[in-house]
Amino acid sequence: MKKISNNIFLMMLIFGTLVTISSNSWLGAWMGLEINLLSFIPLMNDNKKNLLTSESSLKYFLTQAFASSILLFAIIMLMFFYNNNMNLYNSFNELLILSTLLLKSGAAPFHFWFPEVMEGLSWINGLILMTWQKIAPLMLISYNFIYKFFMITIILSMLIGSLGGLNQTSIRKLMAFSSINHLGWMLLAMMNNEMLWMIYFLLYSLLSFSIVLMFNNFKLFYFNQIFNMSMMNPIVKLFIFLNLLSLGGLPPFLGFLPKWLVIQNLVTMNQLFILTISVCLTLITLYFYLRLSYSIFMLNYQKNSWLLKNNFNNKLSFTSLIFNFISISGLVMMSMIYVVM
Repeated sequence: MKKISNNIFLMMLIFGTLVTISSNSWLGAWMGLEINLLSFIPLMNDNKKNLLTSESSLKYFLTQAFASSILLFAIIMLMFFYNNNMNLYNSFNELLILSTLLLKSGAAPFHFWFPEVMEGLSWINGLILMTWQKIAPLMLISYNFIYKFFMITIILSMLIGSLGGLNQTSIRKLMAFSSINHLGWMLLAMMNNEMLWMIYFLLYSLLSFSIVLMFNNFKLFYFNQIFNMSMMNPIVKLFIFLNLLSLGGLPPFLGFLPKWLVIQNLVTMNQLFILTISVCLTLITLYFYLRLSYSIFMLNYQKNSWLLKNNFNNKLSFTSLIFNFISISGLVMMSMIYVVM
């Protein structure tokens, strides 16, 4: 029974996003966002025994409901001024709508709820929050563009996403700050090219799915769990290491491709200042991925010679292997296809 209800809520979640994307009015888009929100709350509460899950779902609901009420207020104001042929507060309305959408997507400086909510979720729900739940707000943000405000949001998202992950011991919070940083890159891609942010989002979703699948498979939530996995297969550790580097955007992995496309676009548009800041701040995210990976392999690596039987399953599933292969060697394969063609 629980599985059937979860499937229904998941379908409604997808339906809500599709309503927002395909809507031709702000009111229709708001309605889609509400359907999406009310479908995700029951999915978050799948584990009744975990108090953090209930806390996270409450925080998520309050934040999203607050954003939705302000969005509805801004839409009503927009309609009122438009019907009365008044251009007054037009820019204020646009700013209000953009702020609420950034709050819904978890971009800085409206990111405060995102790491806290992520901390209480299971990995699968966390993946939905990092990927699918961003589609509708980002699509609406691309319709409502304010250049100066966008620049501030992009720099703050990259800065907070980079510095916030430095002192974390929780992998879920690390992934949340990483998501904020990637969101900054998506907004940067959105500034000049409508298609570019979609490509970035698709590749980011693929990389997130690949690494979250591994974390979920081995029930990893904190750094010390990775350090103490003395019985873990070294190949599994290598895959986690390479996936983290790919998510950080290090060449020659697939994670470098979307950043490469954005950098190329910014060079073409001669926006070198924002490009320099973005690359420098992303290096910090790469640093904490490297720090984690280096610790796993060099500083805290143990292997017992007297216990041959594993206490847990340390094999990768076939799906996980496929996604790992795409994440690690995707860019090389695409480059080879491009050269041949």
